[in-house]
Amino acid sequence: MNHTTTSGARVVHVLHGDTMGTRWRVCVAADARLALPPLHDAVQATLDRIVAQMSTWEPASDISRYNRAAAGSWQALPQPFEAVLRCALDVARASNGAYDPTVGPLVDLWGFGAGGRDPRVADAAEVAAASARIGWQRIALRDDPPAVLQPGGIALDLSAIAKGYAVDAVVACLRERGIADALVDIGGELFGCGRKPDGTPWRVLVEAAPDADDATPCVLALEDFAVATSGVHWHHFEHDGRTFAHTLDPRTGAPVERAPAAVTVIADDAMRADAWATALTVMGFDEGFAFARTNGLAARLVAADAGDDGIRMTAAFTARLLAS
Repeated sequence: MNHTTTSGARVVHVLHGDTMGTRWRVCVAADARLALPPLHDAVQATLDRIVAQMSTWEPASDISRYNRAAAGSWQALPQPFEAVLRCALDVARASNGAYDPTVGPLVDLWGFGAGGRDPRVADAAEVAAASARIGWQRIALRDDPPAVLQPGGIALDLSAIAKGYAVDAVVACLRERGIADALVDIGGELFGCGRKPDGTPWRVLVEAAPDADDATPCVLALEDFAVATSGVHWHHFEHDGRTFAHTLDPRTGAPVERAPAAVTVIADDAMRADAWATALTVMGFDEGFAFARTNGLAARLVAADAGDDGIRMTAAFTARLLAS
C-alpha cells in the first residue's frame, strides 16, 4: 500500500494484492488521511468471497460443488453467482454460443483448467465426448429460492466473466465506503469512476499484441465505464510447430483458429465487457468485428497478422477514444 501526492489534501492511494491467479490493483483518489488497511482488507474479502463461489480451482467452491452434483439435483445459488450466471447465459444466447459458460469439460480436456494437467492436443473422439456434455441451453434456473439445475454432466466455467464481475464488485465495495473516485484493475480488466485529485479522468492505454503494427497509442478516459481485453497473443501453447489458443470455441470443441491477437470491449460494467471480449475472440477477426458493429458493441480487434487493415474499431469504440 502506498500513495502518490498531488495538489491539496487529496492524494492517489494505491492498494494491491492477489486473486484468481493474477494481481489486483486499486487506485483511490481520497483524503491523504484515509485509513488504508481496513480498505485493503475489505477489497480482499470481496474478492475472496467471489473465489469461494466461482473458482473451479477451489474444490469447496459453489461452482465445484455444482459441477460434482448428481443429475437432476438443484444447487442453491448465492446472489453474486446467480447474477454472473444469468449474465453469462444472456451473452451465450446473444452470441449464438460463441461464449458458453458450460465449456468446462473442454477446458479440462485441453488442459487449461484446474485438473492439473499441462495443455495438450485432444483427439477427435475426446472432443466429441466432451462436446456432448456442453450446451448453455441445458441450464435451468429457478428464482425462489435461487438455484440452478444440474441436468447431468454439466461443468460450469466462469473464468471468462468472473474476473470482470470481480472488478464491478470491488467498485461497489468502494462506493459503499464513500469512495467515488477510483480505478480498479484485476488482471487487465478495468473500471474507472470519478476523477483523479487534479480533476482529470483516469486514463488507460488499451492493450494490443506487442508486435502489432499499431504506431498510434489507443488511450481511453474511463469515466464510469469498464474495459476488458481478451487475446490469444498472451494465452497459447505450441505443439508440433502449431500454435493453439487457450480460448476454446464451444461450437467446435477445439481452440479458436485464426483468432484475433487482441479484442478490447468497452461496456457499462466489466462483467459484460469481459464476456463479450471472449465471445468476439471466438468469432474471429472478421465475424467478430461485423457482429460488434451490427450489435452496437464498443469493440477494437487486432488481427493476429496485423497489416494495413489489421486493426478495426467500431464507431461506438472510436467515440470513447481520447485525441492523441
